[in-house]
Amino acid sequence: MNIYLPIAEMSVSVALFLGLGWAVGFLSGLFGVGGGFLLTPLLIFMGIPSAVAVGTGSMHIVASSVSGAIAQYQRNNVDIKMGLVLVAGGVFGSAIGVGIVRILRDIGQFDLFVALSYVTFLGAVGALMMIESVGTIRKARSGQPVSTRKTGQHSWVHGLPFKMRFHRSKLYISVVPPALIGAFVGFMAAVMGIGGGFVMVPAMIYLLRVPTNVVVGTSLFQIVFVMAVTTVLQAVQNQTVDVVLALLLIIGGVIGAQLGAAAGGRLKGEQLRFLLAALVILMCLRIGWDLVTRPDELYSITPLLGVAK
Repeated sequence: MNIYLPIAEMSVSVALFLGLGWAVGFLSGLFGVGGGFLLTPLLIFMGIPSAVAVGTGSMHIVASSVSGAIAQYQRNNVDIKMGLVLVAGGVFGSAIGVGIVRILRDIGQFDLFVALSYVTFLGAVGALMMIESVGTIRKARSGQPVSTRKTGQHSWVHGLPFKMRFHRSKLYISVVPPALIGAFVGFMAAVMGIGGGFVMVPAMIYLLRVPTNVVVGTSLFQIVFVMAVTTVLQAVQNQTVDVVLALLLIIGGVIGAQLGAAAGGRLKGEQLRFLLAALVILMCLRIGWDLVTRPDELYSITPLLGVAK
């Protein structure tokens, strides 16, 4: 059965997009990410306009992340205090990002910017995560001690001002780094349609030294609020949120997130990072391939969404 999408202005298969929402929701619960790094490119590959894919993807991420965040909270894996600091920075970054989206669409460079952003960030983050996770897995299998965060271990982060104690994460650090991480993730959420978990998760683990199990839940907590704000801003300022498409993705995503959270509890932290890195790298390669290959249609004419007539 097909259904018409009023904002994307096209007809799509209901079953196909329900399945897509389920798959992305499962990844959200499994890895503690919003799934936007996978959802937005897949929507674009299926013919959804880039601006609509970004705006609608943020609405889906809110729903799937709520389900995953609740599951993680029940497991006591959410640092509320740390999450609020990340949300404050994320809302600020998101507001800036939505303005940038409007500018890029006005000059006709939004599609190219999205593709280059995905290749750059996904490639760098995926490669670093893959190298680290493979090294950790090899040490564990060979019986070598795996380095972990020790009590009292300090880095340059501990020398920054405005310190705050985060009891769940067992940290006493400056609020500046988490606020900046949140702002950067909020900006990417607006311009790339992603929750930013593939950046936030490694940043919290390696920069802030937050325990891996707490990172997953806290990341989802931040994603819920930042993506909610981003969705509202995209709908009001850019008119690129297709509610019909979002509902199809949400129905499948809510179910998938619960199953993903349960599956994630059976895997070790380094195994989760390895699988996430593999997905990130594969998506990066797919987008990069589209940038360098000759398109089937050299020219196309499409309406400008959200432009006053």
